[in-house]
Amino acid sequence: MEGNSTLQLRIFDLNCWAIRYLSKRRQERVRLIGDMLCREHFDLVLLQEVWSEWDYSGLNAKLGGCYPFSHYFRSGVIGSGLCVFSRFPILDTLLYQYSLNGYPYMLQHGDWFCGKSVGLIIIKISGIVFNVYVTHLHAEYCREKDAYLPHRLVQAWELAQFIRHTSKAADVVLLGGDLNMHPEDVGIRLLRGWTGLRDAFTEAACFEGCEDGCTLIPNNCFTIKAELMPFPLGIRIDYILYKAISSFTVRCEELKTTMGRAPGMDIPFSDHEAVMATLHIQRQGQAAGVPVGMAEPMLVDVVTEARMEVGVGLQAAQQQRYSMGRLAILALLLLLLQAVAALGTLAGLGVGQPLSKLSFSLLAFLAIGVLLLATGLHLFHTIEVKMLQGTEEQMQMVLRVLQEHPSDG
Repeated sequence: MEGNSTLQLRIFDLNCWAIRYLSKRRQERVRLIGDMLCREHFDLVLLQEVWSEWDYSGLNAKLGGCYPFSHYFRSGVIGSGLCVFSRFPILDTLLYQYSLNGYPYMLQHGDWFCGKSVGLIIIKISGIVFNVYVTHLHAEYCREKDAYLPHRLVQAWELAQFIRHTSKAADVVLLGGDLNMHPEDVGIRLLRGWTGLRDAFTEAACFEGCEDGCTLIPNNCFTIKAELMPFPLGIRIDYILYKAISSFTVRCEELKTTMGRAPGMDIPFSDHEAVMATLHIQRQGQAAGVPVGMAEPMLVDVVTEARMEVGVGLQAAQQQRYSMGRLAILALLLLLLQAVAALGTLAGLGVGQPLSKLSFSLLAFLAIGVLLLATGLHLFHTIEVKMLQGTEEQMQMVLRVLQEHPSDG
């Protein structure tokens, strides 16, 4: 890009809610999404919850003419659900899977089985290097008693660290995705403060769409109305964030959201509303340096708040680890007692087996099952404790640096 010419970039972001066999009218909605993307000719398309590779292949076949470059990020048991379509060549990709992502025994939520991750693609447009990130963080199922808040904060911290450490060679950073956090939540403030990313909604010169930029609204026929009762207008949990790193400026000229039903249809594209941003990128006269996320005293407060929440999660994880360890020991003792009783009977030392052989066998199988389950959960919570401890220590180190050397933050 030469002189003061401006590059315009149109970005589309959507959580597609395409869970095979579970999402309502999934195939029809995926076709609608593909048709709309073909009509609109965006430059970048960032999608989440495309859990089926069959759906991705169908989209890729339909969009190949408009978006000749694409990538599907694979991770976890059922995948990351993340994919990107681009009008420009993808030079490189990278995936980071979050270290914590819910609990395997919370089957009704299922987040643990998904490979929640952040995907990175690198593209170059008119000589400008873009690091484009797409992600999907752990869902918030109950705002009043959010058992997953520590895990989501760990994910937000790892996302911020991943962006900081992988974007140093980029000119512009873009992040799109379902962050499952309200704009005022500590996780969003931590992510934006530590990376310097700007919110397209708050920065947009022109906005058109749902009130307050909400992306989960009661008027959508697929949303769960009871969960949105405290929020009559809906909630904003899907974002497009951006920043310039080197000698460029980025402005959000326009931001739009969908508003329920797809045009001419009786259903929306998803249970989430899409976010569409038009960014203008322009070269400055001299390098701007690395932008500051927020004032250091405010950043210290945000990191401190996040560290306290992670500490609460750490205490809960330690208690769970202790409980599962104790249960495993009790099951092991029961097995040992049964083994001693069985050996005594065989040696003729017993006065008679108090239980029938069937009851004795069932009790043994039960003890073995409890032992295996408790041991597995003990190991899981041990890993959880270590990840939470590691994040807490990283935050403590950042706080020390910010307080001792503010200009280095």
